[in-house]
This record gives sequence, C-alpha cells and structure tokens, in this order.
Amino acid sequence: MEVGRLPISASQRGKLISAGYTTLTSLSSLSPSDLARDLKIRESEALEILKVASHDCRLDQPEKSNGIFTGAQTAWEMLHEEQSFPRITTSCADLDNILGGGINCKEVTEIGGVPGIGKTQLGIQLAVNVQIPVDFGGLGGKAVYIDTEGSFMVERALQIAEASVVDMSHYNELLRKELRTCQVEIQPTDILKNIFYFRICSYTEQIALINHLDKFILEHKDVKIVIIDSVTFHFRQDFEDLALRTRLLGGMALKLMNLANKYNLAVVIFNQVTTKHKEGSFQLSLALGDSWSHCCTNRVILYWNGDERNAHIDKSPSLKSASAPFSVTRKGIRNSASNHKRIKLM
Repeated sequence: MEVGRLPISASQRGKLISAGYTTLTSLSSLSPSDLARDLKIRESEALEILKVASHDCRLDQPEKSNGIFTGAQTAWEMLHEEQSFPRITTSCADLDNILGGGINCKEVTEIGGVPGIGKTQLGIQLAVNVQIPVDFGGLGGKAVYIDTEGSFMVERALQIAEASVVDMSHYNELLRKELRTCQVEIQPTDILKNIFYFRICSYTEQIALINHLDKFILEHKDVKIVIIDSVTFHFRQDFEDLALRTRLLGGMALKLMNLANKYNLAVVIFNQVTTKHKEGSFQLSLALGDSWSHCCTNRVILYWNGDERNAHIDKSPSLKSASAPFSVTRKGIRNSASNHKRIKLM
C-alpha cells in the first residue's frame, strides 16, 4: 500500500512523498526522530504518522505468503502512486499543461534543441522550482546540476530564485484573502545553497559522477531532481569507436533510470542537435543516434516558430503528442508573450 492512501492530512502525505517515503514498507523501520528530521516536523507528529502507518500496514498484510519475491505492486497501486506524486512546474502554464502538470518524478525526461533556444534556462528554472515548499504545491527538494558545457550561470540562478520567492509571496497574498496562509520562509540565497553543482570536463568524469550519484543521493535524500546539461557534449568529441560510445551511453542511461525509480526523483537530460540525411535532404534531429532515443521515458524538442519558442512532446508512453509556446524572460521561463522574444537577459 502506498502512503498516498493513508488517512492523514494532505500536507503530511505531500511531505512523506517529497522525502521519498512512498510505501508503508519504507516507513516500517523508521524511528519518530528520524521521520521528524526528514519531514521537518515535530517528533510527536511523526509518531502519530507512524502509528497510522503501522495500523494500516497490519490491515493490508496478507495472512500468509509463500512467494520468494517481495515488493510486487498491482497496476492499480502504481496508478495511485503516480497520481499522488507532485510534478515539478516549469513556471510556464502552457508547457506544464502538455507535460501533464510538469516534469514527473521517477522518469527520465530528455529535452533537446538548437543553441540559444533556452535549454540551460529551463534547467536552472527546474533546479529552482524543485525547491518550492510542499505547502505551495511543490516538492520542497534539492537539485543536482551536472554542467558539462560550462553554461551554468550562478547570477542567472539567483535572478530566477529571486523571481520565484516573489511569486510565492504573491501566492501567499491570494491565500490570505481566502483566510488561508502559508509562510514564505525560503530566501533566494537558500535556493542557491540547495543546488549541488558539478562541473564535468570529460566523458570519463561524467561516467564516474553518474556512478557516484547513488551514494551522493543516499546521503542527501532530499534531492528530487538530477539535471545533466548536456549529456551530449563530451560524447561528440574524439569518439572513433561508436560501438563503445553506445555501450557507455546505454549503461549511463540505465543507471539514471534506476536512480529515478529508486529515489523517486526526476532526471532531466539536455541534448544537442545534429543534421540527419532523411528523404533526400538534411534535417535537424537530436544527437547521439537512434539507440539513445529509446533510453529516456519522455522526449521533448524545443524549436523556434518564427520568433517564438515552442516545446513539442516527441515521445512519451503517457503523454499525447502536443506543442506549446514558452518565453525566456528576466524572471525565468514563463508563458509566451509578444514582448518576450529574444530579449537580453542580463
């Protein structure tokens, strides 16, 4: 049974899921003090949650089990678990809409496009938005940002963080008018402190870091998104043995999928474009070949339509093919507007 069906408050369920506790089994060996620390709640409140979970676990326990394997889920339980996960907003309502509400946890999402389309801007926005507190509909998590191209700008991250705090304050004002309120305690500097940045200078470093992420996230359980910007850069340089490249990329993709599933986090991979000869002409397509295209759960392609940026769902097992416009503004990623076309950001 998943925690999304426990008879506790929605806020408590959200905090459990955001901290990685999605099943009753994951709560079975926890002490109240450990749960209180992970959820940032009082120990007495954690004790009540564990009592409810223990009671429901006994009700849900079969009398006898002769199976060798444990941990099986029904498709119905999987559906409820997926629906209970909050998604990471992109700060663009139209883009969130075609993504089913935002970037989903437990999935690997590939986002590709031409230079200057806004890939790094979107990556920084997601690294900020994953930290939106649970009370405001976010995950209250932290981010790992793996930069292979040197395109991450801390000044830009601060700019987007400041805009995010302002947005939360405006939302709080709306809640106050409805006699509800959520205290905005997070500051822009706090947001920067919760982005773990890694600068990668070779494909061997990239593979080594991916192998190390399991241990790193185990020590930082509140990490809820891993961003790689970009996966392509070092694998397009001086690689004569393409079969070796394919094996290395396949192994890396498998580790990322396992991380997403094991720790209930989102993995977002940015990709570059290349030219491909098709139907008698050269066309733009995402790099790394056809075999790589099957390594991710979702594939989103960013492109220009005149002066307007657009995102297209190219591949997904659960999302229909659709497109949506978006803008890169001084505040970050936002809905498309006529006065937000190719502006200078800094």
